[in-house]
Amino acid sequence: METSTTEKVNCLIIGSGPAGYTAAIYASRAGLNPVLYQGIQPGGQLTITTEVENYPGYPDGIQGPEMMVHFENQAKRMGADIRYGLATKVDFSGHPHKVQIDEEKWVEANAVIISTGASAKWLGLESEQRLNGYGVSACAVCDGFFFKGKEVAIVGAGDTAAEEALYLSKICAHVHMIVRRGEMRASKIMQQRVLDTKNITVYWHSETDEVVGDNKVEAVKIKNNQSNEIITIPVSAFFVAIGHQPNSDIFKNWIDMDEAGYIKTIPGSSKTNVEGVFASGDVQDKIYRQAVTAAGSGCMAALDAERYLSEKGLH
Repeated sequence: METSTTEKVNCLIIGSGPAGYTAAIYASRAGLNPVLYQGIQPGGQLTITTEVENYPGYPDGIQGPEMMVHFENQAKRMGADIRYGLATKVDFSGHPHKVQIDEEKWVEANAVIISTGASAKWLGLESEQRLNGYGVSACAVCDGFFFKGKEVAIVGAGDTAAEEALYLSKICAHVHMIVRRGEMRASKIMQQRVLDTKNITVYWHSETDEVVGDNKVEAVKIKNNQSNEIITIPVSAFFVAIGHQPNSDIFKNWIDMDEAGYIKTIPGSSKTNVEGVFASGDVQDKIYRQAVTAAGSGCMAALDAERYLSEKGLH
């Protein structure tokens, strides 16, 4: 590693969703002089959401990308050094911690806050990507409200899909649930709740052939795996609930994770198993996955980092 391409910083934040930007706001105010690298998707998952209505302080709602610009501007105003760049490798074997940016430059940091988020898993259909944000969504809790009283479709068979189908059943006229096999992966109690709900229809042995619509979702084409028959169901929204993938690959050899790749933090804190490395937001939260909870955990990470640096005499 050449010294000419190494930069030393006090507090490094990786990722730029609500967690990363909130961490930057708090770390800046605490005088930690944070440097934040925005990653592959500046603003995170909220940049592919259109309307956000459930974040406190925006009574009329706000567009997801606009809200992330507000977060970024606030962090900048507090003095955070916000940069384009992707963390591509880490070395947490000693102090300071080393993080490689864009496969070329190394940054040494006394404290690191990981806020790399998670990415929704998609089916990989052209129509699904084209209508993403126009009736196609990976978050029923975020977007279900916009389809109140309408017919909607959801694809998935796990506990999350069952929970989201039940959530949608309370606000939508009818929920069409597409399940690939003849059974669900969801727990028995969740399956039973779905089957007992009158306005949920489950399509077994079925896959999504196409999401239909020009500039908004109008219908979904479902193919039966056994008969190869294709049916078209008119719907106003199409929810994908086949899971999320935490963006944690580069930390695999260093940080403790669960079997799905979510970073484990010490309960009640943002601390990881590596001293001086903290995690916040969706990369460590598979349960709530909301902007407001991510922001809260970003605040925790900055406060934990400040305390750690103080104890080490680095602040």
